[in-house]
Amino acid sequence: MSDDWPAVSPAVRELFRRGAEVALDPRAAWVEEVHAAALGGSRMRPVAEDPVLAAATRRSTLANLLHWAAANVQHPAVRVPVALGPEVLEAARDLVRRGLDQSGLDAYRTAQGVAWRRWMEICFGLTRDPGQLRELLDVSALSISTFVDDTVAAVSERMLAERAELTRGAHADRRAAVTLLLEGAPLGRARAEAQLGYRLAGPHTAAIVWSGSGSAAPEQLEAAAEAAVRAGGAPHRLTVVASAAALWVWLPVGTAPRPADLAAELAGAPDVRVAVGRPGRDVEGFRRSHLDAATTQRMLARLTSPQQVARFEDVQLVALLTSEPTAVDEFLADTLGGLLTADADTRETVLTYVRELGNASRTAARLYTHRNTVLRRLTRADELLPRPLADDVLGVAAALEVLRWRGAAG
Repeated sequence: MSDDWPAVSPAVRELFRRGAEVALDPRAAWVEEVHAAALGGSRMRPVAEDPVLAAATRRSTLANLLHWAAANVQHPAVRVPVALGPEVLEAARDLVRRGLDQSGLDAYRTAQGVAWRRWMEICFGLTRDPGQLRELLDVSALSISTFVDDTVAAVSERMLAERAELTRGAHADRRAAVTLLLEGAPLGRARAEAQLGYRLAGPHTAAIVWSGSGSAAPEQLEAAAEAAVRAGGAPHRLTVVASAAALWVWLPVGTAPRPADLAAELAGAPDVRVAVGRPGRDVEGFRRSHLDAATTQRMLARLTSPQQVARFEDVQLVALLTSEPTAVDEFLADTLGGLLTADADTRETVLTYVRELGNASRTAARLYTHRNTVLRRLTRADELLPRPLADDVLGVAAALEVLRWRGAAG
């Protein structure tokens, strides 16, 4: 503890301990507010838009909050030591790998503001004595600001070491070349191919392999990347380690792997996800296919989809419709009405009927059911929909596709 740390009265130390016990079990809404602040701001946008980086930042933020609270339960109102636990170090490494380390430090400052407001609410509920409250708030402000300053300094130091490590070797060359290509920077093809060990002329299909909760082992991500190679019939792959929980993969093929084939190979790794871009050609196709895969990844994360594999060509409309998350639920309710909460069989029948261009017999065959069953379900759907299906075929189909990828239908 620093020699100039203020002396705190026993009564206020006890108040601090009681408040820390409350903070150690935070309400879900409070945690979400802290996360929103940590990922807010223009400099944090690249982090917030990447599901893997955003999840790592959330884990790191929560770990720091709980560490501060737990330390003050045991030793209230003293300087809290920095804890560079696995969540914090993983987030730091991932940000460095993506060249976002300085932006990522903003999360500590923006989260601090929200945490301080919520801590003040706790403090005002602990005592009505003005003198105790003043002393409690004074030492609290010092404790929180010092802990954040110490943590930022420690994380910055680790980031410097990580950056020095990553600037050496072939992996760093590949990552640097890929970054330039994705940003559209001028980079000679011959030089880029030498750094990548991969031909840029010809077809490309990009994929992003990642861990949904961050718990998948590196070997599981590698196995998924190899599964993409087999499912796509590719002779080899280019792989860049984007973070501790994500790989960027390119296959020199002009046909995207079949989702069913790839999903079958991932059955033993339920936390692994794969997003596949549209095939493209040459340098622009290399870039475009990856951006498609990134769009697909973000959509799966937004909808918390249980689907392990998704191709951009299959989700393009849903990705567009759900790009503004706050409007999605309103669109679903307005379009589907009572069908939104109907049984899955009825929703699946409607979606299949639309795909079969309104042919009830083909719908029955596709669903392995009787045509009369299909007609009964369609009648039921018309009773539930705000407008008859025939008057809003496209809207209903789009809404049901959103539900399908969200895991609520089909």
